[in-house]
Amino acid sequence: MKRAPLASAALLMIVTAASAQERPLGTLREQAAIQQGWLQLRLERVLPRLMRDHGVDMWIIPMREYNEDPIFRALVSPNTFAARRRTIYIFCDRGPEEGVERIAIGGSSQGGLYRVVTYPDAVLGAAAGEERRAEPFGPDQWQLLPPIVEACDPETIGVNISHTFAFSDGLSAGEWEQMRAALPEKYRQRVVHRERLALEYIAERLPEMLPVYVEMMKIAHEIIATAFSSDVITPGVTHTQDVRWWMRQRLNDLGLDTWFHASVDVQRQGVQMGDSANPVILHGDVLHCDIGVTALGLNTDTQHMGYVLRPGEADAPEGLKQALAVGNQLQDIVMEELEPGRAGNEVLRRALARMRDAGINGTVYSHPVGDHGHGAGPLVGLWDRQEGVPGRGDVPVRPNTWYSIELQATTPVAEWGDQAVRMALEEDAYLDEGGDRHWVLGRQERFHLVR
Repeated sequence: MKRAPLASAALLMIVTAASAQERPLGTLREQAAIQQGWLQLRLERVLPRLMRDHGVDMWIIPMREYNEDPIFRALVSPNTFAARRRTIYIFCDRGPEEGVERIAIGGSSQGGLYRVVTYPDAVLGAAAGEERRAEPFGPDQWQLLPPIVEACDPETIGVNISHTFAFSDGLSAGEWEQMRAALPEKYRQRVVHRERLALEYIAERLPEMLPVYVEMMKIAHEIIATAFSSDVITPGVTHTQDVRWWMRQRLNDLGLDTWFHASVDVQRQGVQMGDSANPVILHGDVLHCDIGVTALGLNTDTQHMGYVLRPGEADAPEGLKQALAVGNQLQDIVMEELEPGRAGNEVLRRALARMRDAGINGTVYSHPVGDHGHGAGPLVGLWDRQEGVPGRGDVPVRPNTWYSIELQATTPVAEWGDQAVRMALEEDAYLDEGGDRHWVLGRQERFHLVR
């Protein structure tokens, strides 16, 4: 259905019956079934391997309602929105034969994936997945921890404390003090900080997630293509804020969410544009947007460029198209350097060296994406840290991870009197099991045109 051009006053009032009924990724119930399958695979396939890789025999993750650990969403079912009062998730590695036992003190079994403990006499007796509802004034949950630790008898107990990674620093000071007091004395010296355990568990993507992510990327591309068209923009009438809110509303109409407010900005020949302005979009403007789609616990991150044709033009000027091609060249460089085993800072150093050798004026600020928009894993620069990011950029790139290849290249455009025009591009990519790099859907190589 083709939409009429939208003026500012009417933009937010348009919600069609058709768009309200669209569910491109299925109903919430259908989505939850997919997410539950992913959760089981992560707990069974990924978590035991990472615990052994990092030498952790027992992993204890306590949290309280509304002060959940960053790893919480990666451990629970999609219909669990918060910890129940206090929930303590415990993973005990009983060896390759028996595997890793999953225990929850408080909360629920998350669809049969955890053994729930709420009574002292049930610590060793409840069957896996059996629900044990807490009494209104039952025992303090810390009292249930020591028998579980003693039964597991771990040599190392991992906790989520990190000075470097937010994803690995979910153990609050109050919970740590109480946990340490509850642990039997001989086990207190066995507590270790394995900050990359939580980081890598959150970062690793299941191959089974990719088909859904491809569909999410299609939605992002389709929203941008419509936003940067005459369906939404009337030159001389539509403001950048109108387009931003149209994109946000479109996501909502599709039953989807976002992790940040979409942005739209303008570059104009002979004019310095402020990022905080809300200009009217005019013929000849170069457009830029940034949008993220959130669904099924996953997040995308995409930046594309558009051009508003002048009367008589059929395409963007050659100088602008060349500037976009330079941005694509820098994308290729970053993708080629994003090799498994290299630290993010090394990827950045090598990419910037090749960028300078190619005569490109740009910056690179790529990042992991997945469970979070700015995801767990190695940073490849920040826009204001082109020398590298100590700590967060020092961890290695790993297979089965996703990245937003985010960067900008600034190029003089002859048709604009050699005015420098910035091509800010962002496209999601993935490393497969073998470490080969691929675009999730493809990348922008032509301007979106507003006719």
